[in-house]
Amino acid sequence: MSKRIAVLLCAVAVPAISAPAMAQTTVPVPATEQANAQASETDEGLPDVIVTARRRAEDAQRVPAALSVVGGALLDQSYTVNTQGLTTLIPTLNYSSANPRNTAFTIRGLGSSVVAVSQANDGLEGGVGFYVDQVYHARPATAAFDFADIEQVEELRGPQGTLFGKNTTAGALNITTRAPTFTREGFAELSYGDYNFVQAKAWASGPITDTIAYRISGVSTRRDGVLDNVRTGRAANTLGTQAVRGQLLFKPDDTIQMRVIADFTNFQAYCCTQVYLRTGTSLRAANRQFGGPSGLAAQFGYAPPSTNPYDRKIDIDGPLGVDTNEGGVSAITDWNLGAVTLTSVTAWRFWNWDAENDRDYTGIPVQLSQHIPSRQDQYSQELRLASNGTGPLSYVVGLYGFRQRLTGRPISIYGPAAARYLIGTVTGANNTAVPSNLLDGYGQDGRTDFRSLSYAAFGEVNYRFFDRLTATVGLRYTQEDKDGYYNTTVSGGPATTNTALINARLGVLRPQSYEAHDSDGSLTGRGNLAWQVTDTTMAYASYARGFKSGGINMSGLPLDNNNRPVLATAVVRPERNETYEIGLKNTLFDNRLIFNIDGFYTKVRDFQATVVENSLTQSVQLRGYLSNIPEVTVKGIEADVTALILPGLSMRTNFAYSDGEYTDYPAGPCPLEVQTAATTRCSLTGRRLASLPRFALTAGLDYQRPLGDGQVFVHVDTASRSGFNGDPSLSRFTYIRGYNLTNANIGYRFADGLELIVWARNLLDADYIQNLTIQAGNSGLIVGTPSDPRTIGGTIRFRL
Repeated sequence: MSKRIAVLLCAVAVPAISAPAMAQTTVPVPATEQANAQASETDEGLPDVIVTARRRAEDAQRVPAALSVVGGALLDQSYTVNTQGLTTLIPTLNYSSANPRNTAFTIRGLGSSVVAVSQANDGLEGGVGFYVDQVYHARPATAAFDFADIEQVEELRGPQGTLFGKNTTAGALNITTRAPTFTREGFAELSYGDYNFVQAKAWASGPITDTIAYRISGVSTRRDGVLDNVRTGRAANTLGTQAVRGQLLFKPDDTIQMRVIADFTNFQAYCCTQVYLRTGTSLRAANRQFGGPSGLAAQFGYAPPSTNPYDRKIDIDGPLGVDTNEGGVSAITDWNLGAVTLTSVTAWRFWNWDAENDRDYTGIPVQLSQHIPSRQDQYSQELRLASNGTGPLSYVVGLYGFRQRLTGRPISIYGPAAARYLIGTVTGANNTAVPSNLLDGYGQDGRTDFRSLSYAAFGEVNYRFFDRLTATVGLRYTQEDKDGYYNTTVSGGPATTNTALINARLGVLRPQSYEAHDSDGSLTGRGNLAWQVTDTTMAYASYARGFKSGGINMSGLPLDNNNRPVLATAVVRPERNETYEIGLKNTLFDNRLIFNIDGFYTKVRDFQATVVENSLTQSVQLRGYLSNIPEVTVKGIEADVTALILPGLSMRTNFAYSDGEYTDYPAGPCPLEVQTAATTRCSLTGRRLASLPRFALTAGLDYQRPLGDGQVFVHVDTASRSGFNGDPSLSRFTYIRGYNLTNANIGYRFADGLELIVWARNLLDADYIQNLTIQAGNSGLIVGTPSDPRTIGGTIRFRL
């Protein structure tokens, strides 16, 4: 009893010391690798997949919801160490990242979309919840880091909130790392490949005493750059990440345990920039467009180092580099009280960011520097009570608290070519001549401070009316308060008293200062009916009503006719989401075939996007800003098939069809091809939702057979996505073509556990664009991030 009290006191003390947190599982998840190993040894069928989507360990085939599960064994076999790699395994997950800060991922086209809202805007949250060991990560940027020693990844589709700590509309990524064990185990892996790719991974676990176990794990990745800077001779877009995680498990008896986790991840690299993709044309004056005989490039005698993006050549002349890190401490306590289990999850996390980039993406000295040093701290606390037993009634109820502060310093400095490039040779009604050095050294410095406080009460009840019919009802009430402070100043550049020149310079960068507050309370919920048609088939239907948190625009506001920020545009309202879903889950042929299919329809009101209008700003010159549009709809069909074809041969296929539409978007940004000097806004109503492929398919194969004293094995993963538009304006110049990415490896596993593997990433050397950017100024220059070229290497791996 004394040990039990001591552990409980620790669980209570941690929140008091490090402030609030969040939760994930009531019961530890069984090791999926052990289940996979047993299934492959006996060939009795596919292993059961245990998930915690409803805050209790249960068979995924008995969960009436659309979800995808990737086990740790598959993650290791596919060399998946970050969220980007998951898109090769999960078709409904889309990922975009111009750099670690500008990281966005969506589920079913919804979430922190790179084309819907500025994912780097500190005052907004993502629509996809990102959880690691029950702890919500507030900034999408942290999803770009590598993770090590993963037990399982669950992608949960649709609104989450009646069970998960932070409410989200699009879904959640629920990542569970491997827990400490009371049996000794270890793993070590070293890989080397093209472009001097080096990756090392290792973990070890075991007992310290009869009641305390430890686990320590880490991963380190480095790679030379894949973009050739012909100006400096230095290859850009290198990789340089390190991640370490330490854990202690206290288990004085079978009724109580506490898991304490500390982790740190670092990313330092000569990164991240983009290559010339194409030049679009508008209806602007010829001398204000990038291409053409009188265009901006010709005015500076400039030509891109290559017009083929897959030559992977750049010529940027500004500084480039990323230095960012994140980490934290959490404590998860589970106490079995008999009829219920009490779970407490407490966490503190931080995120530091600093990077510089040449945002004109050319060798023309338009912009000398741009970066936003930032610091985020978050504290969260979750308490849950979950019923035990197998009776007809089961439930989970909980309380959640979250506090965040994010500070930043937006810095931007222009160079000697900026005046002609951004303003032109004359300005104003009287065509005042613009000195070529008008913007040389002119820049912005500022301070931003964003704070949010969120409280919630949630619960979900399951009642089994009959042996095969279960109903679920869940509710959540969330109260959020947010405060934002934004202040920027401008300075530098040659002195001038000319009003036209001063106004021209202020048109490029203007000082702003404002404060804003938002307070909102929301009730959300979901209902579900699950019918176990037979022992091997389950049908379900569900309705969910969710919301994505509102926020404050922390990237500057449009101005009124007196050049003052329009405070009415500072607050971005929450998104309101309704999702209808039906599905079938089938386990067939003695557990040798799993076939799941679902259909869904989602309507989002007050969708957060870029709006261009003047009913609020009353300004002569309109400007786009983050706000809400009336409605977006997404509907689709998803199917998952996993089959054990022959002893030692398994295959999996996952398919997603999604049809997303801006059903009401009256005042959006205009496509480049219709822009004139006066064009301000365009209706995008009825157009396809940006950044959402209509079709996505992932497939994989694993084969192993005995050879000598060991085993030979083959692993293949392939992912295909149809084309989509990569910019909110939906210009024909920003369309990204569909692509296929295939990875594969072959290896031999010796009897003593040693493995030798030869692998290939992007085996077919596919060329495709990962994301694109319209260069500032709307000159028509479009840049993009090309796919990484084929990389071949080898790995030596050993398990204890």
